[in-house]
Order: sequence, then C-alpha cells, then structure tokens
Amino acid sequence: MHANKCDTVVEKVRLGERLSQEDALTLYKNAPTHLLGRLADEVRARRHPEKLVTYIIDRNVNYTNICIAKCNFCAFYRPVGAKDGYVLAFEQIFEKIDETIAVGGGQLLLQGGHNPDLPLEWYEDLFRAVKQRYPGFCLHALSPPEIVHLSRLSQIPTSTVVERLIAAGLDSIPGGGAEILVDRVRKLLNCYNKATTEEWLDVMRDAHRAGLRTTATMMYGTVERLEERVEHLLRLRDLQDETHGFTAFITWSFQPSFTERGGSEATGIDYIRTLALARLVLDNIDNLQASWVTQGGKIGQLSLLYGANDMGSVMIEENVVRAAGASYCMDEVEIVRNIENAGYIAKRRNMQYEIIGEPIFRERHVPRMTTLAAVSADKERLFPPELSGYDARTPIGKRQGTSK
Repeated sequence: MHANKCDTVVEKVRLGERLSQEDALTLYKNAPTHLLGRLADEVRARRHPEKLVTYIIDRNVNYTNICIAKCNFCAFYRPVGAKDGYVLAFEQIFEKIDETIAVGGGQLLLQGGHNPDLPLEWYEDLFRAVKQRYPGFCLHALSPPEIVHLSRLSQIPTSTVVERLIAAGLDSIPGGGAEILVDRVRKLLNCYNKATTEEWLDVMRDAHRAGLRTTATMMYGTVERLEERVEHLLRLRDLQDETHGFTAFITWSFQPSFTERGGSEATGIDYIRTLALARLVLDNIDNLQASWVTQGGKIGQLSLLYGANDMGSVMIEENVVRAAGASYCMDEVEIVRNIENAGYIAKRRNMQYEIIGEPIFRERHVPRMTTLAAVSADKERLFPPELSGYDARTPIGKRQGTSK
C-alpha cells in the first residue's frame, strides 16, 4: 500500500502538481533517499535549467549578544549585565564593512540579540550612518523576532517599525527566528514569547507589502514532529502565494553543543532528505540554499544534488552557530571549487538573486580565508560611546550610560 501511495505522489511531482501535507509525509516516510534526491533534482532543473549555482559575498555581523529572549536552543546569547556581553560600536561595524568591501562583498547580514537597551532610534541612526558612508552597500538586517521586539519596546505596530527602518536604509530582511512555525514547538523551545508563528509571518507580510524581499528559514531537529516540519513548509508556501516576497529558503539542523537544551544533532541524511522535501513542497520559492555553515562543505556540495541551487554566503564572520560548536569555513575559492566540481557554473549574486559577476578571486587577488572571523573579546566587549545618547531601559544599562 505504501509503495502505491508513494508512486502516486512521485507521479504528481513529475507532472508538476502541488503536494499536500499527506503527499509530503508519504514521500518523506517511504521514498528512498536516492529517489527523494532525484525528484528534488528534477524539480530544481525545471526551475533552473541553466546549470548555474549562485553564492553571495557578504558578512554576518551580530551587533549584540545581549538578549532577553533566552531561547533554550541558543548558545550565543548573554543576559543583561553579563561580563561577556557586548554591543558593537558604529565604528566597529564600519570596519567590518570596509573589510567586506575589500574582498568583493556588498552586503551586511546584521542580526543580534533582543537587547532592551537598544531602542529603535539606535537602529535608525546606525542604518542612516551606514548609508551615508557607504551609499551602495546593502543592509540585510533584523529577523522578524527582532522587529517584534522593537515593536514592543516602542509600543508601535510592526508595520510602522518596518516602515521606519526602510526609511533609515533597510534593504531586506533575513528569515531568522522561524525555527519551526508551529506554536506547540515554539513553546517548548522557549521562543514562543519572542515571536509566535503568526507574529513571525505577520512581520514578513508587512515587509513584503512594503516592497522588501526576504528569505525564509527552518531550524529542525529539536522537539518537532515530522508533521510539524511539513506544516512549517506549508505556512511559508501559503504566505508566498499571498505576497511573492520570499527570495530563498534555507534549512539547517539544530546545533546542540553548549546549549541549555543539549541533545544530539540530526544526521546528514536527515538534512538532505529535509532539503529535498522542501524543494518538492515549496513550489513557489525559486531558490534553496545549501547550509554548509552547519553541515560542512561536503554535505553542502551534496545539497546541489538534493534541490539546492545556491551555496549561500561566504559569510566572512559567524558567531551564533560557532557558539554551539559548528566551525566550518569556506571562502570564495572553496565555494566555487565545490560548485564546479559538482558540475555547475558558479556565479556571484546579490540578495535579489540577480547575477552580478564571475568569482572575484579570478578578477583580482583576494587573501585566502581559512577561518571565519568572530567577535573579539579583547576589542569588542566594550560599552560603545553611541549608547550614551539613548535612554536605557534596564538598571544596568542606565548605570553604564551615566558612567561613560
């Protein structure tokens, strides 16, 4: 019976028909891994017949690790007042932008903790300062839960927060903080309070209506059931039907080391099966990224045969998954080698997935990068001078502000 049901779903995929939740579960539970991969590769080839695999050169900067959300799967955050808590100064962010531009990058992926002493005005001033100094540089910044946090701090709707950030220079929004878009799971992960499923989706709806493009993500491998992974994909698909605002989808496995939750990481097989299923279910999202930063270069390369058409970002810097024990690094040379050895043509892109050129290292010398940069304890765990210009909300923040 299972074989017949599976054959029926396989036929639907090959006819280009939309899969239901039952169809997706049937495939994941019954189809051999090689068949899931072949189907995902066929769908990818229909959507991207030109044999291109793209990547972007940008830098992942975490502007603060101070966070009141306290998700139990996160090893990065620090509570208010922690000795190893930090907020980056504007000048430190400018230095990181300079370094990014030097290696051919044109965008900052800017995300951080829910810091109660950083008001909306701090973000607006930072974005304006970046745009004044680097007019053509793009800000891919602030995941939906961060925008929900700013909405609560400011007592204004998320749509207004988005509008104000756009006016200050925001170019696009990353899909972080989605985890699993099912409230049962979010409550168990202690991330329900930072953003419910509907709040996450509503921010993305606000962003899309305001003309921004965004990405979408899924972190699996904690407490969710398989049915809830599929439900997550369907919620994204429904919103994409409505707004057409997602440029790409990225999935990765929970990184358990040093987290409060602990446990073990899902296998590489589970990753490529989940990725393949996402390609089959998300029939209205063009691009799927390979998560080499959590899976490593070899699985990242294999992802190109399981539905991915993009190798994500060179990144340059990473702090969040590193805090949970993952420390993979691939510079542009390594990313291009992985793409080309898999039989594809490597092209640089921007966040909108427009092709912007050939690999930079073939045009000019770029120093090789063997490790991702990280926040430096001796240099960056400081109270930045800008914060004295804003009203802090916490007693510790008020003391820091008056002591400077």
